[in-house]
Amino acid sequence: MCQIYAKADAILYESRTRSLRIHGVLTTIRLENLFWDVLLEMSAREGFTTNQLVGKLHDELAEEERAEETNFASFLRVCCLRYVSLLAGRIRAPEAPPDLALRAVR
Repeated sequence: MCQIYAKADAILYESRTRSLRIHGVLTTIRLENLFWDVLLEMSAREGFTTNQLVGKLHDELAEEERAEETNFASFLRVCCLRYVSLLAGRIRAPEAPPDLALRAVR
């Protein structure tokens, strides 16, 4: 079984740092390439750029009481895994209006 994981292309787990602006503030986020790929897929599905998606996820996290103590890169990784689980049918999306579709991956 481990060969399924160990034989994965090393580029997928290589980390990449990207700079982006959230509300005009330049920030850098370091994630593995596979997570950047999932964020790109999520943003395309929602009709956003990756930067816009990350900004919207940041805003949603900021609404939560625990936002200040949350590691944002870890939050993005969990969002990616929840998105993949949602597509695979392992979790159900909460009912949400169409303009709040991103809340479904929380």
